[in-house]
Amino acid sequence: MGKVTNVLLVGVGGQGTILASKVLSLAVLSQGYDVKMNEIHGMSQRGGSVITHVRFGEEVNSPIVEPGEADVIVAFEELEAMRYLPFLKETGTMIVDSQQIHPASVSAGKAQYPANISEKISKKIDNAVIINAVAKAKEAGNLKAANVVLLGVLAKELGFPVEAWEKIIEEVVPAKLIEVNKKAFKLGFEAVG
Repeated sequence: MGKVTNVLLVGVGGQGTILASKVLSLAVLSQGYDVKMNEIHGMSQRGGSVITHVRFGEEVNSPIVEPGEADVIVAFEELEAMRYLPFLKETGTMIVDSQQIHPASVSAGKAQYPANISEKISKKIDNAVIINAVAKAKEAGNLKAANVVLLGVLAKELGFPVEAWEKIIEEVVPAKLIEVNKKAFKLGFEAVG
């Protein structure tokens, strides 16, 4: 059996994590891989954690990524990056949107948002990509396209052809948002050296 690639997409409700994982899964399928996906929603309607496991390779038997096994983690928010860091393998890549979304406990004054998360991740992980995906999405024309900016960064990491991703974006995204999302994807793809 060939190598299986393990990807986690982690964020909070409303960030487009599920849409991003759907695009990822379809892009992987278009390249001829077997793919398994599993979504876990933790009060996602109220800004709770959303985590999606995507595993692909020649043959995949389980959709679950175990701690220490993720080849790539795409974090849509800094605190979620810290929360799921134990899932990253030693040689893995962490892609982090530098956005901060304060959980209810922080908003209510019962807890403090940890300081300097991106810097801590950069020091701890050799393969860390910190990007202001929201700013890139704004540049593309729609703040909600930050998820697609992150997909662009992920696409560069995985090495699949850009055309495959763009085709899936055209199929999945509402027609009026296709061009904005393709631009957001390109900005993410080009942001990585």
